[in-house]
Amino acid sequence: MTEKASQDSTSSAQSAGGVARSKKLTREERSAIARKAAAERWSSTAVPAIAGSDDKTLSIGGVEIECYVLEGGTRVVTQKSFMQAIGRGFRSGEASDDLPPFLSSQSIRRYLTPEIIEAARPVTFTLPRGGRAKGYRAELLPTVCELYLKARQDGALPYNQERVASQAEVLVRGLAQVGIIALVDEATGYQEVRARDALAKILEDFVEKELQPWTRTFPADFYKEMFRLRGLEYPPKDLAARPQYFGLFTNDIVYKRLAPGVLEELKRVQRKGKTGKPKDKLFQHLTQNTGYPKLREHLGSVVTLMKMSPDWDTFKRHLDRIHPKYDETIPLDYDIK
Repeated sequence: MTEKASQDSTSSAQSAGGVARSKKLTREERSAIARKAAAERWSSTAVPAIAGSDDKTLSIGGVEIECYVLEGGTRVVTQKSFMQAIGRGFRSGEASDDLPPFLSSQSIRRYLTPEIIEAARPVTFTLPRGGRAKGYRAELLPTVCELYLKARQDGALPYNQERVASQAEVLVRGLAQVGIIALVDEATGYQEVRARDALAKILEDFVEKELQPWTRTFPADFYKEMFRLRGLEYPPKDLAARPQYFGLFTNDIVYKRLAPGVLEELKRVQRKGKTGKPKDKLFQHLTQNTGYPKLREHLGSVVTLMKMSPDWDTFKRHLDRIHPKYDETIPLDYDIK
């Protein structure tokens, strides 16, 4: 017997053995094996959801839409909710030519582009509470609505799909004021996650883990103008003895206005002695590439505002307008680079 014939014989025997074992299994056992195999296939490609749950739905046009935000920031709507949102029934596994059922009809195919087809690929993900699900990118929802409305406008939509077009019109009106991404973020609670991540990125850019060497940072004019605006004699008799409350003013004028959360993080990493007194300056914990240059730039602007102000109250009004204080949370308009 040749080697090839031997391999074919072995393969046939293994195949026959598999068939024989399959015949001995009950229907329930075969179903369990199939479910396990499907779960293994899903687990290899599933992306975890980091925000959203089945009780945090998005309501548009009287329809409750189950949505999630995945690791990496992809926003998805579950398959079932997607179908219900556009007024179609849902049957698990329904598809045609790798297209979802709502895009597979001839009346809609004519409007499809390669970009839409790519965006319509289902996304497999793991739910926060366990289990897996499939969905579509949230951005696909308004796109599908526009396709059906275009088909209806062109007279290409059959009578049995008019209901989908009507529902699409309701959804488009609901999305007219706010985009689908913003709505999903609000419904899932991802806004808070995004803000925390953004704040962490800011602190990473501004605050240095290792103590930096001391170098003269605050210009003499900063203190000279502060003395003047507070109505104090300058230079003081003891140059090293500034009023203690100047430290509070410096935190307010400078560090609270550099970036969100920076002052709190600088205080956290600042070394303290046995008595609790700081052993180093806050600016020694600023990063050399971002934090320290921003501080020097800010000080230059602050000193200019001081010099153009006749009194403390006028200076504070200018400062609040030009350099408003940041809260501990990141504002939506803060520019992260």
